[in-house]
Amino acid sequence: MATVRSAHTVWNGDLFHGRGEVTLDSSHLGTFDVTWKARAEDADGRTSPEELIAAAHSACFSMAFSNALAEAGKTAERIHASAEVTFVPGTGITGSHLTVSAAVPGLTAEEFTDIAESAKTGCPVSQALAGISITMDASLEA
Repeated sequence: MATVRSAHTVWNGDLFHGRGEVTLDSSHLGTFDVTWKARAEDADGRTSPEELIAAAHSACFSMAFSNALAEAGKTAERIHASAEVTFVPGTGITGSHLTVSAAVPGLTAEEFTDIAESAKTGCPVSQALAGISITMDASLEA
């Protein structure tokens, strides 16, 4: 069964001097300020579409990686994944870089890399971002 998640934004003013508020409607977790300056310069306590995409990408990858490990008969003690989404004014979003490290007993470094690459490709957010470059650094913790 499909699920739908929603958020909304109220924006006031022009692009460069205006500001908005993004509200997470499905989870009711909060409302976050967003501005052009936060997007193209300094965050200064505000978020941006790219930060929200980075959050989605790191969470989705972590889930996909955990599932891929389970399919290989392994369970991570801990997975730490982060995403850095690059925005170039005038061009747009140009890439997302994932960094993952995890402690997975009984897994070789080669197996770890293969499973991480598979999760990167299979992650639904990676698939949604197929129009940009997605790179990854993956390291198995001892």
